[in-house]
Amino acid sequence: MGTAAQSVPFLKGHGTENDFVIIPDPDGRLALSAAEVARLCDRRAGVGADGVLRVVRSAAHPEAVELADRAEWFMDYRNADGSVAEMCGNGLRVFARYLRHAGLAKEPEVAVATRAGLRRARFDERNADSGPITVTMGRARLPEGAAASATVTVGERSWPAHHVDMGNPHAVAFVDDLAHAGRLFDAPEVSPAAAYPHGANVEFVVDRGERHVALRVHERGSGETRSCGTGACAVMVAAARRDGRDPAVDGRPVGYTVDVPGGRLEITEAVDGTVTMTGPAVIVAEGTLAPALFGAAG
Repeated sequence: MGTAAQSVPFLKGHGTENDFVIIPDPDGRLALSAAEVARLCDRRAGVGADGVLRVVRSAAHPEAVELADRAEWFMDYRNADGSVAEMCGNGLRVFARYLRHAGLAKEPEVAVATRAGLRRARFDERNADSGPITVTMGRARLPEGAAASATVTVGERSWPAHHVDMGNPHAVAFVDDLAHAGRLFDAPEVSPAAAYPHGANVEFVVDRGERHVALRVHERGSGETRSCGTGACAVMVAAARRDGRDPAVDGRPVGYTVDVPGGRLEITEAVDGTVTMTGPAVIVAEGTLAPALFGAAG
């Protein structure tokens, strides 16, 4: 990576307790390996996080250069195990909070390039520096045919699952008790495996009231996390369809409150299918990473 002889600046942030190491790398000079990302995210030997957000100018990253004319910044997101991920909703809010914090986003709204395409973040009108952030999450894709549903199994229990793609894959299972999801240290079994060739984020959902649900989630590559933004959006869409609500058919938007272990998110699906998510994003620390965290593991 070429950083062994120098310190690397970082920040730590979270969105509904889904936490991230933020690494500013505007010119795209850092080449983080999977092992280095995993070391940074290690909660005992590293900083500790559910993932890493590398902040790179779109023009400086080959995966984002085509979006550079519409979004100056690219969110290079990695899971805690070092694997590359397409999107992260809570990470998107934290990414936007960093841009605001660093003086790189001075307008009420900022565009962000991601591997799932262009996304937008809108700051709170009354408190842009610390209030809730609303992000566009794109449209949910509901696969058809054999890929439309699957079965999720934990121990002796199994549930039918709804397949919802939010730029990354989700299996949403409605359960009677969130405790039935077990520890979620290991990934729940999802079958048939062919429905999710690249793995799945798995959400377990209970009802709390009218258009109000709660979830627990196993995030692909990270294990159980305190929150998952794309997962909350997938859950909202799955719950709306289960409840007979479809904005494209009804001609009016629908919103759900989604409780996660780390807080609360408000999710809305518009008539055109665009899903938006509103929730907090907080920067909690800044510092420098020791050179020993990089290069060969000791």
